Amino acid sequence: MKKYLCLICMGLLSLGAASAQQAGEVLTLSIDEAIELALSDNPTVKVSNLEIERYDYVRKQTLASLYPSVDVSAQYQLAIRRQEMAQGFSFGGKNTFNVGGSVSLPLFVPAIYEQLKMTRTQMESAVESARATRIDMVASVRSAYYNILLAEQSLAVLNEAVKTTEQVVENTKSLYENGLASEYDYLTAQVQLSNLKPQLLQTENAIGLTKLQLKMFLSIPENVDIAVVGTLDGFRDQVLLSEEYSYNIEENTTIRNLDIQSNMLKHQERLIQSSRMPSIVAFGQISYIGQERVDLSGLMGGGMSRASADQQSKFWWQYPISVGAQVSIPIFAGFKKTNQLREVRNQMSQLNMQREYAAKGVLLQVEQAINTLLTARETMLSNELTVEQAEKAYNISLTRYNAGAGTILELNSSQLTLTQAQLSYSQSIYDYLSAYATYEKTLGKDYVVEE
Repeated sequence: MKKYLCLICMGLLSLGAASAQQAGEVLTLSIDEAIELALSDNPTVKVSNLEIERYDYVRKQTLASLYPSVDVSAQYQLAIRRQEMAQGFSFGGKNTFNVGGSVSLPLFVPAIYEQLKMTRTQMESAVESARATRIDMVASVRSAYYNILLAEQSLAVLNEAVKTTEQVVENTKSLYENGLASEYDYLTAQVQLSNLKPQLLQTENAIGLTKLQLKMFLSIPENVDIAVVGTLDGFRDQVLLSEEYSYNIEENTTIRNLDIQSNMLKHQERLIQSSRMPSIVAFGQISYIGQERVDLSGLMGGGMSRASADQQSKFWWQYPISVGAQVSIPIFAGFKKTNQLREVRNQMSQLNMQREYAAKGVLLQVEQAINTLLTARETMLSNELTVEQAEKAYNISLTRYNAGAGTILELNSSQLTLTQAQLSYSQSIYDYLSAYATYEKTLGKDYVVEE
């Protein structure tokens, strides 16, 4: 049922993208919709799914070796010069027709049975590669999605700072015109406003670039505008509620690929051993042969009259049928299979050492991901407190400045501190969410569609 719902959702999203392209409307996407769209339309994911389909065809080809094999052939032969037994005496008809058929059925072929098992493991490898592609795609989509939210939240902070600074400029201008503020205060306020404008433009450009990146992952045309829903704070709260750390690396894609390679080498070892076993194949043949008759009445001592010969068919037809079984027993192949087994076992030893070393490396990556996550979490909570303190400090300095007890430098400094604190807080949330996404990617967690 989930699968059908996802397909319906993808269809609606595709229709929405088409209509938005035509009408110039904005395509609004949640993070789950963006991920599902990427997993269904991204070319990288499609290629990995096609690879699974290819190995399914390989498996069916191997399975076809156990089915009966039927061949039919037809032949016509015209004798330009017939073979002679003695001078003046030849045999065989001038025209010969031969239609035949053969059937073979494997009864016991151990090598094919092991090859089938190996193809199943190869398909598991393709499935795991596709899973790794999906995990990477989910992490990339989340990062691009969070990037858009970060840029939009930063733009909102800068817009608020510009709005507040414009009010300060207007108030300072009024005070300056009434002789209650110096020209220096007025110019300083204008400089503060001018310094914010380039940051504002840079952030707007960043939003456009991050949206282009997300549209590339989702295979959405560039001329279709998109909008994301949610806030960094909302995603932060979701992660904080589900924050549980694990060191289980069995689902890591590197470890799983190495385990699958180990299974493939085991199948290869058994495949080589099975080639030493006998194989039994049943077969059957039938032919329908028509050969032009040769007049042998002169050699029969007149035993056959000319009239009797004329009554017979012009062609002599026969249909031999034969059935049987063939047993093949390998005896000696010059130690080829022995050395093949030694080569495979050598590869298995190498792979075991690689797996052990890789497991240590993945555990280290998980440890680093958790440490980065914890550091980002503490930085985020600290920046949250810093924003509260900076807001209080700015409100105090604004009140002092309006009352004539504070200076414009004090107000500008507190406002700059507040803006930087808010931007740093947004960045720390993004770092925390990105660290959590990296942690899940390292563990090899699959994306699960919520009901």
